[in-house]
Amino acid sequence: MKVQSIRGTHDILPGSVELWQEIERTARDLFGLYGYAEIRTPVLEETELFARSIGIETDIVRKEMYTIEDSKGKSITLRPEGTAPVVRSYIENGVSSEVPVAKLYYIGPMFRHERPQKGRYRQFHQIGAEVLGSDNPAIEAEVIEMLFRLLQALGLQDFTLLINSVGCPVCRPAYVDRLREELRTRAGELCEECRRRTETNPLRVLDCKVPTCQPAIDQLPAIADWLCPECREHFSLFQKYLKSQEIPATTAPRLVRGLDYYVRTTFEIVSGRLGPTQNALVGGGRYDGLSELIGGPPAKGFGFAMGMERLVLLLSGRADLGAPYKPPAPEIFLVHLDQPAFEHNLGLASELRKAGIFAYVDFEGKSIKSQMRQANRLNARFTCVVGESELQTGQMTLKRMADGSQTTLKRIEIAEYLRKEK
Repeated sequence: MKVQSIRGTHDILPGSVELWQEIERTARDLFGLYGYAEIRTPVLEETELFARSIGIETDIVRKEMYTIEDSKGKSITLRPEGTAPVVRSYIENGVSSEVPVAKLYYIGPMFRHERPQKGRYRQFHQIGAEVLGSDNPAIEAEVIEMLFRLLQALGLQDFTLLINSVGCPVCRPAYVDRLREELRTRAGELCEECRRRTETNPLRVLDCKVPTCQPAIDQLPAIADWLCPECREHFSLFQKYLKSQEIPATTAPRLVRGLDYYVRTTFEIVSGRLGPTQNALVGGGRYDGLSELIGGPPAKGFGFAMGMERLVLLLSGRADLGAPYKPPAPEIFLVHLDQPAFEHNLGLASELRKAGIFAYVDFEGKSIKSQMRQANRLNARFTCVVGESELQTGQMTLKRMADGSQTTLKRIEIAEYLRKEK
């Protein structure tokens, strides 16, 4: 039986990986301008971290986490999201004592047992950023500005910012009670999962994507009408700061996101090019109580996560993430006629690489014709055929593959010539 990749995972081959690298490079450069430093947390965490932070009644914790027991019976989980691990690290390593406001970003794989579909995988990748130590709505607008600049730097224009406030522990309980009452009267119009959520976590109903539930959801009371004065003022200031940065935003009264730790500001950036439902490219919000939920001191927090697979789909214009294997193109392919020439080319290739030039040598003892065909397949810019004559005279002829023009040089001149031709 042929061994294949696990369903819901995918290979990123040469020919595709360059776009991923460009996205990561652009993000790192831009985040640095805003004072963010990279953090790398373990892929494995204690299950309790996610059960407490994300919420025991969320789909992620109930149905989607990859969880195992280690040899000592401890429950550990492949991380399904990046915020909780960053906050755990922030607490564990005493970051708050080092800086009043910590700005951190991460890039890496996450894992959820979901039904694979376009832009959604069981191992997927996220770019995320978290700012810990401030509850100023101006910093939220700064994060959104950074995101807009990143997407625009990558060449995207047709996206929309959706914003909402989900209140706080002071005002949200009354809204949740009212929401539950209303949902109970509409139980016959809801899917089975929404009926279950009505009793366990009514806010999750607002996040339902089942088409038949949408008419009932559209009639539910909006949380904006239940916000306390402090939450109302916070959201108003957030909108003011967005406007001052000339960032367009659409208020989405049903936007709650899928994680329990959010308070006050939540947001999504969506693209219609991803389809009518699974169209979120970026999502995030404020999570001021998350640190306390996992046993840490009070810490204000705000952040986001961006799905790289969906971003790659938009930027590549492909219907999937696959691409034919494409090896890198050498600057020069060194062709040898015999064993002495082969040994010479090994030394020359080493010299060229030290000079920053990608040189390729054939190791399979192929004929000159076969080596030249291979140079063509690899899209080498130059070839250089070395035999007895070249070894005796020290003169090497470089052939430009694009037009067939030739240049004869001494061995010590080749590196400088190729550097100028780059």
